[in-house]
Amino acid sequence: MRIAVAQLSCVPVDLDANVERMAALAKEAAQLGAELVVYPELALTGYEPDDLAHDPTRWTYPGDPRLTPLRTAGIATVVNGVAASENGPAITSFAFGPEGDLLTTYRKQHLYAEERWVFTPGDTDGRFELGGIRFALATCYDNHFPELTARAHEDDCDVLLASSLYGSEAGVAERASIYPAIAERDWLYVALANHVGAAGEWIGCGRSAIWAAGGELLAEADAESSMVVVADIG
Repeated sequence: MRIAVAQLSCVPVDLDANVERMAALAKEAAQLGAELVVYPELALTGYEPDDLAHDPTRWTYPGDPRLTPLRTAGIATVVNGVAASENGPAITSFAFGPEGDLLTTYRKQHLYAEERWVFTPGDTDGRFELGGIRFALATCYDNHFPELTARAHEDDCDVLLASSLYGSEAGVAERASIYPAIAERDWLYVALANHVGAAGEWIGCGRSAIWAAGGELLAEADAESSMVVVADIG
């Protein structure tokens, strides 16, 4: 299977504009032969925690008609935004199949900095299967907790899909050390989708990438452009 990671500069709290950009990247990934594409953390709205926490009109749900361009792009998509949970708004990934069906929902378990005061954490691991391959989901800071990625290995997952935001200073080093280590330690393919350009108080460092199980770098985006990169897995 060929998969893709997408990086983009998001329009702050403009779900419709970001969906349009994401759908264009999905079509580009499909043209490159990818069957699945994963997007960065809070790609649907940009990384704007304070604005998102207090405005439910900017939250989403699996059947949200605003997500139709992504569900009908002809490729499986993993999209991340804010959705309601039993305890309040949560940073949430929806995985949609190539026909637009919901494969799984995952809520970020390990919240970072101010996220802890505005969002509620999830408590369930995200898993789904596509084309005979088993995928795990994690969101940014989740990947700093080895026990979470180890569970993906223990659950016989083949690929970790990481929707993330790493900035242009310390984030560059974190990104470079954490994700290859997961691929090596937990013997998983790892697909990292990162922001590029302004993202709330951060400047996304780009460099979205895919590593093979064992840690070999298979594909990497640049540090400046909205783009997709693809790699074959399995």
